Amino acid sequence: QVQLVESGGGLVQPGGSLRLSCTASGSILSFNRMDWYRQAPGKERELVATIATDGGSINYADFVKGRFTISRDIAKNTVFLQMHSLKPEDTAVYYCNARLYNPYVEYWGKGTPVTVSS
Repeated sequence: QVQLVESGGGLVQPGGSLRLSCTASGSILSFNRMDWYRQAPGKERELVATIATDGGSINYADFVKGRFTISRDIAKNTVFLQMHSLKPEDTAVYYCNARLYNPYVEYWGKGTPVTVSS
């Protein structure tokens, strides 16, 4: 069973930065794609950023473009989400998702909370 473990969340002031990590129990090359999602209190989970594990494509939600960067370290089985210029509306639990297309299977981590507040 694949496990995804997120870390790096916490409390940060508006305008600050955090780097989230998602470490898989096996090689991330076992998946086609890895994503970061977030879910704020009372809201639906939303896609934040996505990366093809072969490094072929990266995409961001409009609300994080220019502020967040997704990257991967194959040797460390880890995907990162570097977050800059954080806003109170970025407050949410951030989840890692790993997806394989054929056969289709996906895995979720348990999330790491991010709170942006002064």
